[in-house]
Amino acid sequence: MTTVVELEIPADRLGAARTFDRVPAFECQIGGMIGDSPPLVWVSGPNRETVHEALTQDPSVDVIASLTGSNRGGGTAETDDQERWLFRLEFGDGIKLFQQIVTENDGAILAACGKNGTWAVKLLFHDRGALSECYALFEQYDFNVEVTRLTGLDDFSSAQTPLTQTQYETICKAHELGYFDIPRQITLKELAAELDVSHQALSERLRRCHSALVSAELTDRMQPTAIDP
Repeated sequence: MTTVVELEIPADRLGAARTFDRVPAFECQIGGMIGDSPPLVWVSGPNRETVHEALTQDPSVDVIASLTGSNRGGGTAETDDQERWLFRLEFGDGIKLFQQIVTENDGAILAACGKNGTWAVKLLFHDRGALSECYALFEQYDFNVEVTRLTGLDDFSSAQTPLTQTQYETICKAHELGYFDIPRQITLKELAAELDVSHQALSERLRRCHSALVSAELTDRMQPTAIDP
């Protein structure tokens, strides 16, 4: 049975611990980690310069690029603490090992967010046995994970995800057939034939999936979009 498990992991086991220590108000959100490309990460804190400096000095993080920001307030200095900024970050060995364990056990990282020195991570598995193997490895490598929620996805409408149902089914099939593996086990053309859609339509759908996963707000209020684009 397809299962979503939500975990909490101390930052000193996963990554960015020094940034959390230096900037207590620091928060970050990753919409999803697909492949081994450095992910896009929304971050917030007292101001952009403080956050950037802390990330730069954190040995578990490399700042690849500082991208556009999103102002939640009014765009003035007085509301700077209500802003968030988009970075592309290369994480260190902790997150890379964590991602490797999940991938090698046929799981997927749907989302991750960091706050108050703790990472909250949402994982998807198509088999409970694979989830058990993955959890055993988390314990073996001392990730100190705490399971906070375990949800079966027999009823899709009960799942919390930024994806539409079609997008969700597409990305699950792509993951199942090894499209995101390195090297890939199936080409985009072969995957399109498997899903009975055009090459172009599938390419656009996967881009929308990726965009939704990396930019969605990671809150329990998220629900599947009712109508597919």
